[in-house]
Amino acid sequence: MHNIEYKAELRDIELARAICRALKASAIITMEQVDTYFRIPSGRLKKRECAGEPTEYIFYDRPDRTRPKLSHFVIYTEQRALERFGIQPLPVWITVRKRRELFMHGQVRIHLDTVEGLGRFLEFEAMVSVGFNIARCHEAIEHLKQAFAPVLGEPIACGYSDLLATEADLQAEKPG
Repeated sequence: MHNIEYKAELRDIELARAICRALKASAIITMEQVDTYFRIPSGRLKKRECAGEPTEYIFYDRPDRTRPKLSHFVIYTEQRALERFGIQPLPVWITVRKRRELFMHGQVRIHLDTVEGLGRFLEFEAMVSVGFNIARCHEAIEHLKQAFAPVLGEPIACGYSDLLATEADLQAEKPG
């Protein structure tokens, strides 16, 4: 599967919610997610746990850049992940804990994320499909970037795992 993703710092979550309402985006769910990332040779693999939902393993590969980017991903059930990646435990790299408010606007998922140890972020994910090709995904995200301009901070090139790892490295370097 493929989607187009865009992520930025979120300056004002209350105003972001108001923009969602003004756009008539559907409020879907608010959830607590724990993503455990594993060290693998290429791409990314995370185990996503969310209360009341089955555990998912998500393998993805995408470039690190600040503009909207194409992401290739596969979602595995726990059983399929064991079949694909083996029964031996994979080495854990980092764990990301977040509260995610999910809204839908047309074909685009809007995430208002509060990430433990990092802060707040806004993420758009437009799923590529036969009726919603890559160009239309980019157009939809560009429209949402304009609508959410008052709350958008700096664009984020990488994932929360990379940001947390960088933050941990910076803390480790601080003198005593």
